[in-house]
Amino acid sequence: MYRADDITFDAAGRRLLDGATAVAVPGRVTVLIGPNGAGKSTLFKVLAGELRPRHGRVTLAGADIAGLPPARLARLRAVLPQSVHVAFPFSVAEVVGIGAADGRHGQARVERALERVELSGLMGAAYDRLSGGEKQRVQLARTLVQLEAGDGPGYLLLDEPTASLDLAQQLLVLRLMRELAEEGAGVLAVLHDLNLAAMAADEIVALKGGRVIARGVPADVLTDARIAELYGITARIGWAPSTPFLLPQSAQR
Repeated sequence: MYRADDITFDAAGRRLLDGATAVAVPGRVTVLIGPNGAGKSTLFKVLAGELRPRHGRVTLAGADIAGLPPARLARLRAVLPQSVHVAFPFSVAEVVGIGAADGRHGQARVERALERVELSGLMGAAYDRLSGGEKQRVQLARTLVQLEAGDGPGYLLLDEPTASLDLAQQLLVLRLMRELAEEGAGVLAVLHDLNLAAMAADEIVALKGGRVIARGVPADVLTDARIAELYGITARIGWAPSTPFLLPQSAQR
C-alpha cells in the first residue's frame, strides 16, 4: 500500500494539514474531496514526495519514501499534477516518452499510451500548439508510459485530472482510472466534481480545514448532512440508480 499517516504540514504560519491520513490501495480508486483550502492538494503533494511533512510519514510498500532514491520512487509511482510547464519545443511523442525512463520499448509504449487517451493522431504534433485539454491528456499518457516502464502495476496519483477536459474526456479519464485499478494499480485522485468522484471512487476521503472528516464508499460519504458540513450549503443528494449525485440546482447557501 501507499500510505500517508497522521500528516501535519505547516506553511507561512498556517496549519494546512492536521493529522490527515490517506491510503492508495492496489486495485482500488481513492478520491480526495473537499472545499477550496481543505488541504487536498497539500496532502497530494506530501504523498507524491514533493513536500515533507512536519509530522507523520509516507510509506510505499512499507518503506518511507523519504529514503527512496528518486529513480526508484519513479518506478513505483507516477504523478499527474494540476499543471505541467514544458519549456522546450517538444513533440507530443517526446513528452509522452519522458515517462519511459529506461528507454526500452519507448516507441511502442508511447503509441499504446496515446491510443488509450485518444490522441494517436497527434504523435508528431508540437506540444505547445495543443489545447489545454489535449495537453492534459498528453501528460496523462506520460504517466501511463511511466507505469508500464516501472516495477509492477504501481500507483498513480492525479491532482484534478479532469479540470480542463470536456464531458466526454472527463469520462475517458474516469474509465482509465478504473481500468488501471482493474489492472492492479492503486489510483488516488483529487477531484472537485462530486458527481465524478462518486462515479470513480471505491473510497472517498473528505477533508476540511486540513483534517479528514469522513471516509468510506461514496454512498456513505456523500450525504445531505456531509455536503452541508463540507461546503456550507443545503443540497439534496439523488441516486442514479445506486450512485449518489448532486444537482447544483438543488443547492442553497
